[in-house]
Amino acid sequence: MITRKNVCVIGAGVSGLAAAKAFTAHGHNVTIVERSANLGGVWEPARSYPDVQTQSPKDLYRYTDKAMPDSYPEWPKGPQVYAYLADYAQSHDLTRLMRLNTTVLSMQRRADGKPGWTLDLKTGDQSSREDFDFVAVCTGQFNEPQTLSLAGEDQFAAAGGTILHSSKYNDPSIAKGRNVVVLGGSKSATDIAVNAVRSGARSVTIVFREPVWRIPYFIGGLINFKRILYIRAQEQMFASWGIGPLSRLAHQLAKPLVWANWRGLESLLKAQLKLAKCKMVPKERIEDGVNCSVPIATPDFFPMVADGRIKAVIGTFDHYESNTIVASSGARIPADVAVLAIGYKLGVPFLSEADRAKLVDPDGQYRLYRLIANPDLPDMGFVGFNSSFCTVLCADMAAHWLVRYADKQLAHQPSEREMRDNIELMLHFKRVERPAAAVYGGLCVAPYHFKHFDELLADIGATRRKRHPVAEMFTPPDADAYGRFLASAPTYQAN
Repeated sequence: MITRKNVCVIGAGVSGLAAAKAFTAHGHNVTIVERSANLGGVWEPARSYPDVQTQSPKDLYRYTDKAMPDSYPEWPKGPQVYAYLADYAQSHDLTRLMRLNTTVLSMQRRADGKPGWTLDLKTGDQSSREDFDFVAVCTGQFNEPQTLSLAGEDQFAAAGGTILHSSKYNDPSIAKGRNVVVLGGSKSATDIAVNAVRSGARSVTIVFREPVWRIPYFIGGLINFKRILYIRAQEQMFASWGIGPLSRLAHQLAKPLVWANWRGLESLLKAQLKLAKCKMVPKERIEDGVNCSVPIATPDFFPMVADGRIKAVIGTFDHYESNTIVASSGARIPADVAVLAIGYKLGVPFLSEADRAKLVDPDGQYRLYRLIANPDLPDMGFVGFNSSFCTVLCADMAAHWLVRYADKQLAHQPSEREMRDNIELMLHFKRVERPAAAVYGGLCVAPYHFKHFDELLADIGATRRKRHPVAEMFTPPDADAYGRFLASAPTYQAN
């Protein structure tokens, strides 16, 4: 018999909703703790910058049991994604489980010796301490904005300057008639730079460390990039973890063809995006940097750089002066608004120092089996830490795996030794065999999302019905199909 658990889900974004739905569906009592005033995570309206939209097509950026509306465009805008998440929460009766404006201050193992964790919570001015049998950490990788403190900030502010993180760029009128400087090379950085131009900025400059490969929504203006980067055929061009001698030999023999594939894609991108004219040709080979940090090319960004509406400066901020930002190159950039599109801190700050040491190695790599569970942190799991090109699908799959892991109902329930051995194998792979996989603490399954999904389904005991061999190799992930695969797993309910 499976005993009903009191489960705390930390976070009400994409991952938190997936986890809450999975645990409630199996009969557990769930409490969702969310520090913001609303659900949605990065898609919460208060955290979304103007014109934000998904990097993934809507048929991939979805849960297995709910498609996005047909009326949505291929790449939905921020308000549409938020509406989809709010509707998902409502349709699964998750909103009643939420405690908004509630922060997890700390957590430690229960003192009564029972399985689970004791959480110190704060809601407004009220503090509380509560015990839970299991905790699902769903804070994701975009939780706490990175900060950057430089000399001259007070002087810059005294002259009327504004410094803000990209998550606070909510009102485009801030750019009108002003000199806007964006720091960063992510999609949010290029999105905001383009928005500032459209919003009537006097000048727009983007400062970034080095050019990176960006993928347009349609490669060559014709082919949806999901048909190239979201398929097994492309994934299998990368040697993955745990492969045997024959597979390694096959990769060696295929190297010339794989090399030609990537050089062809690079040439196409250089021509389509006019990278040489923009002086933004990356030095790194495209295949060496394929991971979750590969950004989608913001429409109109490169044309605006090419015609001078956006000035691109390689480097970083050195210090501020009155109405000026001085770059590391010595360039002096007129500035009234500085937007720091520098990402987010990765971490789980409410864990004790001793527990964080069990979770994260000194070099920042996370010790997570299947990127979901740690054998030294029992009665706890992580949803949404398995980032990929298919973020929502990844979170959904992880949530289904985690509830069965918590209930010891996986078809292949790993032992602690097996988990530790696999973690070491994966860490070696990320540190030695494919360093690009070590970004974001190693919490990225791209470009190996198919293999990751295959492992999760096998653990769960779900049946994956293969398509025709050709279709299998050249078809992007199908969320509806994965929903059917999950439904084939043995059913159970907690009592």
